[in-house]
Amino acid sequence: MTILVDKNTRVLVQGITGKEGSFHTKLMIEYGTKVVAGVTPGKGGLKVHGVPVYNSVKEAIRNHPEINTSIIFVPAKYAPDAIYEAVDNEIKTIVVITEGIPLWEEMRAINYAIYKDAIIIGPNTPGVISPNESKVGIMPGHVFNKGSIGIVSRSGTLTYEIARELGKHGMGQSTVVGIGGDPITGLNFIDVYKMFLEDQETRAIVLIGEIGGDAEERLADYVKKHGPEKPIVAYIAGRTAPPGKRMGHAGAIISMGIGTWESKKSALEVAGIPVAEKPSDVPIILKRIFRSF
Repeated sequence: MTILVDKNTRVLVQGITGKEGSFHTKLMIEYGTKVVAGVTPGKGGLKVHGVPVYNSVKEAIRNHPEINTSIIFVPAKYAPDAIYEAVDNEIKTIVVITEGIPLWEEMRAINYAIYKDAIIIGPNTPGVISPNESKVGIMPGHVFNKGSIGIVSRSGTLTYEIARELGKHGMGQSTVVGIGGDPITGLNFIDVYKMFLEDQETRAIVLIGEIGGDAEERLADYVKKHGPEKPIVAYIAGRTAPPGKRMGHAGAIISMGIGTWESKKSALEVAGIPVAEKPSDVPIILKRIFRSF
């Protein structure tokens, strides 16, 4: 088992004829992802890397009813409409790569998706990958290996770095999920944590956070109340950031003592979740945990 995407995932690319959409469609196909259709209004009838393009999601679904996942490369101004269109056509997993969507638009679109029982990954996400099965996003597939460690992250670059460190120790991944760097995201740490708990293939979880916001503290509170059912190791970026420094993501805003590296580390450790000082420590801590289980 994996979570969110697997060998049965059939992908629609919204914004497929744009530079980013076209480029990453090619990489997804090369990875083995089943990309079956694309959408760009006014470009219907074209093909991009052999993938047929349609004018609307409705038209794409009519011709490819097997579609169950969409990835959105649409510019920020039009991305909310692309989300609504995917949701209204009953696509249940939607990966929103687009960054820069206004927060109030993100709130409306995500709430609408929740109401319609759809899952939003992002916005401002590198996507999701289940190694050797499916990649829906912009992650470099070669850094991930099949295995039993689930990764959930707010940071794209750190995800790749820690996956490499895990690989050096022979540790592969079941699924890797980038929840997105904005203050408002569809899935959050708790949502993905629960999915990993239900996934028999996932033996342990790596959480990659950063200063700003309270997503890590909220997960820590949840785990503290319910108990860590599977081993978790965390890494939080921004330990050496000077006071008042923001990370690059819109979500990295520190307010009233919440969101600092120290507050996150303390909350996680109180919940029984060890926090690595540097990325290379993550696999070492995991090995130590597995010896004790």
